[in-house]
Amino acid sequence: MKKQDKLTTLPVLIEQDENGLYIGSVPSLRSCYTQADTLEELYINLNEVVNLCMETEKKFFHRNVIASKIIGFQNLQFKVS
Repeated sequence: MKKQDKLTTLPVLIEQDENGLYIGSVPSLRSCYTQADTLEELYINLNEVVNLCMETEKKFFHRNVIASKIIGFQNLQFKVS
């Protein structure tokens, strides 16, 4: 970590799809998600995508990131047509 780097804590949702790929998404940042074959690789990819998304939020939306708070996750059933 560089001297000017700071740590930011953001909630991340990590899922595994039917093919075994890990998918990580950051709800506090719009369209911020990535995937990888391993969790180790996912963490590296998440660091890269979070930095890009935070840069985009500041540059194009003039918004500082405010971390959302995870209350919980549930599996819900939905009736679909």
